Amino acid sequence: MSKLVVLYDKPTDTAAFEKHFRAVHMPLVEKMPGLRGYSYGPATGLDESPGAYFWSFIGTFDSRQAILDAFGTAEGQAVAADIPNYSPDAPTILFVDSTESAAS
Repeated sequence: MSKLVVLYDKPTDTAAFEKHFRAVHMPLVEKMPGLRGYSYGPATGLDESPGAYFWSFIGTFDSRQAILDAFGTAEGQAVAADIPNYSPDAPTILFVDSTESAAS
């Protein structure tokens, strides 16, 4: 499995960011082919202090190639094109090739 991790800096209008992300952006994301699951929300430090980033999105795909393929579709291009509509700064985007295991 591979993860797409998107980290956003704190915008000036956090309420507008969250509203657009939930109501407009996520419905676009959900249409991306190959998306197996996702999580998103505010990012804070362990002590609940402001973290290095304001918001995070983590999407799970079968592979790094599946992520790249998804962004090559009309649905993926719509997702990428929507980012400036709610985030004034470009987010940090990471690929994580992960090995899933249960904690013991």
